[in-house]
Amino acid sequence: MRVWTISNQKGGVGKTTSVVTLGGLLSVWGFKTLLVDLDPHASLTSYFELNPDTITDSVYDLFSSASEGKPKNPQSIIVNTKFQGLDLLPAGTAIATLDRQCASVDGMGLVISRALANVRHQYDFVLIDSPPMLGVLMINALAACEHLIVPVSTDFLAMKGLERMTRTLSMIRRSRKENLRYTIVPTMFDRRTRASVQSLRFLRKNYQDRLWASVIPVDTKMRDASRAGIPPPYYVPKSRAIVAYSEFLESLMQQERFSDRAMVG
Repeated sequence: MRVWTISNQKGGVGKTTSVVTLGGLLSVWGFKTLLVDLDPHASLTSYFELNPDTITDSVYDLFSSASEGKPKNPQSIIVNTKFQGLDLLPAGTAIATLDRQCASVDGMGLVISRALANVRHQYDFVLIDSPPMLGVLMINALAACEHLIVPVSTDFLAMKGLERMTRTLSMIRRSRKENLRYTIVPTMFDRRTRASVQSLRFLRKNYQDRLWASVIPVDTKMRDASRAGIPPPYYVPKSRAIVAYSEFLESLMQQERFSDRAMVG
């Protein structure tokens, strides 16, 4: 089972869209995939037409049970979506209170890692939607993952979020005493605008070694898919953005295979 986290310390960069699109692609390609919503905004949960304000079983239960010393198997919380091979571990708005509740409880940074260990034989991939702020939820998302995907919209405000993210990764590296592999993905690129072109130039100059070689173009069809509550690969499989996400996913899976061969060697 591969665990990938999609995270950036700025909202509005295409984080949830990336989770839904990559998850949809993986399921279309025949991989059993679990999506995990760790964002208090619960956009991923809402995407699949669940109400985070009224949902009774959610990822919050994993943290509350762990804090009581009674770790819970996530199987009872996981929701089967309408799309074959694509499941969801939903979020309720109550997870916004976890930083206050869990601040003094040991082991709260590994709740998701330990929960996912219970279902590792049921899924090929797990994609985690991380919140944009540093706290217990982001720490869980980063601790659980093997590869971090950092979507960065090609505008200047997003560069600040990326700077904060790289500082967080330095902190995580010191605590884990190992590097966390990550790939920066330029999103919402519009070659017609100076802001997009200049932002991409900045990324290529300053983050070349971590930057995916291509871009995810701006594509209004992605909004249409979101409005319909359908993962974009099912709704608009041949759109420009889906073609780009497919290319990114193929490159990421190739990196993973190369890494596996290196570890075996």
